[in-house]
Amino acid sequence: MYKIFLVEDDPVIRRAVAKHLAMWGYQVQAVENFSRILEEFVGFEPQLVLLDIGLPGMNGYHWCQEIRKRSQVPVVFLSSASDNLNIVTAIELGGDDFIPKPFDLSVLTAKIRAVLRRSYSMPGTASLLEHRGALLDVGAETVSGPEGRAELTKNEFRILQVLMENAGHTVSRGDLMVRLWESESFIDDNTLTVNISRLRKKLESIGLGGLLATKKGQGYILE
Repeated sequence: MYKIFLVEDDPVIRRAVAKHLAMWGYQVQAVENFSRILEEFVGFEPQLVLLDIGLPGMNGYHWCQEIRKRSQVPVVFLSSASDNLNIVTAIELGGDDFIPKPFDLSVLTAKIRAVLRRSYSMPGTASLLEHRGALLDVGAETVSGPEGRAELTKNEFRILQVLMENAGHTVSRGDLMVRLWESESFIDDNTLTVNISRLRKKLESIGLGGLLATKKGQGYILE
């Protein structure tokens, strides 16, 4: 689970962002004392910071510079001051992205996922896979959707990983079983059917019903 440190003084935006990101499986901590942002950042040890520019006391530029003295954690600026000068300044001072207010929460989530992929993926290996609202965390072996997060068994995870790596294309039952045999998991045709059924139920439970489709006589596909 990725930890996100939210530095936003507007209580409406703060609550909306924190609630939305928690629904996607992120652990969010909003700053409580704007004179102790750095101390709270160090104590929380986040993997990403969402940082407003206009804050009580020192502005977001100041805090970005202070964070950069101690960490290379990705920083995404959120601000209504979205003219070119402010965007350039934010990036020059160490920001990784800039999202102008007002913003759509789905756009914010997509931007966060992109920054996390760039920052934490190993060369040639994606730590996060995303398709049509489904977010597969390869390290944690969990899948998140609009209505929550589900833990996956080893076989469920490997099946979903293969399907997400081939999203939009049908994967045959034979190819799935070969992939699972390669990981030394004992699986036959009936076991695959059971795992597909359980995986489909978990996807439905987090708001991803209909994502996993069966192509009769061909295999499975994430449409």
